[in-house]
Amino acid sequence: MSEFLLYYKRPDPTTWVYLSSFLTIGLYFVFHRFWSVRNLDIVLLILLAPGLLMVHEGRRRHLREMESGVIAEADPEDSIAAVLVTTSYEATGDTNETSSDGRPAVVEPTIQQETNVPLVAEPEALDERLEQTALDPDSAESAEEVSAKQLQKNGFVLLFVVEMLILVRLMIDPMMNRRPLLDPNLKIGGLYFISICLFIFMMANVATSTPRTRVWQGPELGPGYALMHKLPTITTRPVSAALAGAEPATEDELDLAQKSRTLLAKILVIGAHLAVVVGIVLIANRHFGNLHAGVGCATLYLILPYTAQMTGRVDHAVPAALLLWAVLNYRRPMLAGLFIGLAAGLVYYPLFLLPLWCSFYWQRGVRRFAVGVAATLVFLMLLLSLGGTDTLIDHLRWMYGLFPPTNEPRGIWGLGWSPVWRLPVIVAFAILSFFFAAWPSPKNLGALIGCSAAVMVAAQFWHGYGGGLYIAWFLPLLLLTIFRPNLQDRIALKVVDRRQSGSLSGRIQSM
Repeated sequence: MSEFLLYYKRPDPTTWVYLSSFLTIGLYFVFHRFWSVRNLDIVLLILLAPGLLMVHEGRRRHLREMESGVIAEADPEDSIAAVLVTTSYEATGDTNETSSDGRPAVVEPTIQQETNVPLVAEPEALDERLEQTALDPDSAESAEEVSAKQLQKNGFVLLFVVEMLILVRLMIDPMMNRRPLLDPNLKIGGLYFISICLFIFMMANVATSTPRTRVWQGPELGPGYALMHKLPTITTRPVSAALAGAEPATEDELDLAQKSRTLLAKILVIGAHLAVVVGIVLIANRHFGNLHAGVGCATLYLILPYTAQMTGRVDHAVPAALLLWAVLNYRRPMLAGLFIGLAAGLVYYPLFLLPLWCSFYWQRGVRRFAVGVAATLVFLMLLLSLGGTDTLIDHLRWMYGLFPPTNEPRGIWGLGWSPVWRLPVIVAFAILSFFFAAWPSPKNLGALIGCSAAVMVAAQFWHGYGGGLYIAWFLPLLLLTIFRPNLQDRIALKVVDRRQSGSLSGRIQSM
C-alpha cells in the first residue's frame, strides 16, 4: 500500500481496536434508548477485541522467548550461522523503508546483544523447540514464557466468557418478538462510502502481503478438507513473524506450487469477504426489506477489529461466506444444501447444523436440501480420490472427524485446562445441536439465522485447535440476528415452492 499512498503504514492492532470501538459506538449505539438490546449487542461485539489482542500478544511473547531459548542453547560456533534476521521485531513487519535517493533501504545483518531484541533462529531449531514444549509441558520455562502463556490463557478465558454471553443472547432471540426498527445513526450514503473504503484497504493489504507457510493453518487445525490444510495464511497485520510462528516468505523463496497456493489463497480470501459483504446486503434487502440496515450491518462487519486481524485466514472467511449464502438462498432448499454441504466438507463443524436445517425444511423441502448436501459431500470426496487411494481413507477421516478427540489440543485446552474436560463439553454441544431440531417450533427465518449462529458459537468451546478464535463462523449470522426485524411469517410452508426451484418444468408451469 505504501507504493500507492505516501507514507502509509498499516495501523497497529491495538490502535485499530480503539478507533473501531469509537466508530462502532458512534454509528450504532442507540443514545435515545440507552437500556436497549441493541446497545447490549454492540457492547458484546466490542468486548471480543480485548481477548483477541491478549491471545495474539501472548503468542508473540511466547514464540519470542522460544526463539531466544533456541539461540541460547545453540553451540557458540554455530550461533552465527543460525542467525537469519537480527533486526528488531518492528522491522520484520510489513514496512517499506527507502533511502534518501528513493531506492529501497538495505538493512545490514548485525548481531545485537540486547536481551529485548532476540535473534531469530533457524526454522528447524525452532520447530524442535516447539515440539519439545508440546510433548513435555512440565519442562523448565522462563518467567517470560510463563507470563506469555498466562496472557494467552487470560485472553481465551475472556473470549469464552464473551462468547458464552453471546450464546445466551442467541438462545433467547427466538422469544424476542418485539423488535423495533433501529437503523444506524449514519445515512446509507455515508455507510456505503465507509464500507467501500474499508473493503478496498483490507483487500489491498491481502493482495500485497506475503504468505506464512509455517503457521497454525495446517493438519493441526483438526478435522477438515485436505485443501484447506495446504493453503497458507496471508499476513495482513503489521506485527512480527513471531506472532504467527513463521517468517513471511518472499516471492523468490516460493516454488511454483507455493506460488499457486498463495495466489489461490488470496483469491479465496478476497472472494469470501466480498461474498460476506454482498450476502449481508442482499439478505437485508430481499428478506428483511431494509437496505439501510443491511449496509449498516456490512459496514459493522468491516469495522470490527476481528475482521482486520484475521483478514487473510482462508479457513475463517470461506466457511462464513458459505453459511451466509445458504441463508440467502433459504427459499431454494437444494441450493441452500449445496452451500451447507460445502461448508461442512471444508471445515467439518457445520455438519452439526444439519439437524437444525433439516427441521426447518421438514414440512417442505427437506428432501431437496438433503440431496444438495449429499451431492456436495460426494463431489468433495471424489476430488480427494484423485490424489490416490493410499491416502484417501486418511483424508476422509479428517474430513468427517472420524477419530478420538486429541489429547494434545491447542488454545485454552493446551494452556492449563485438562483435555479430559472437553469430553462433557462435546457431549453438551451434540445435545444442543439436536435440541435445535425440536426447538423452536415452528421455525422461521429469524430462528434459522439465530440458531445457526448459536451452533457455530457453541463449537468454539470444544474446538481443540484454537477454539474461540474462529469468530467469522458466526459473526455475519450474529450481525444479521442483531439487525433483523420480526420474521415469524417466513416459514418453509409459505416460502418454499413445491416444485423444484429453478427447474425448466417448474418455470413452464408458472408461466
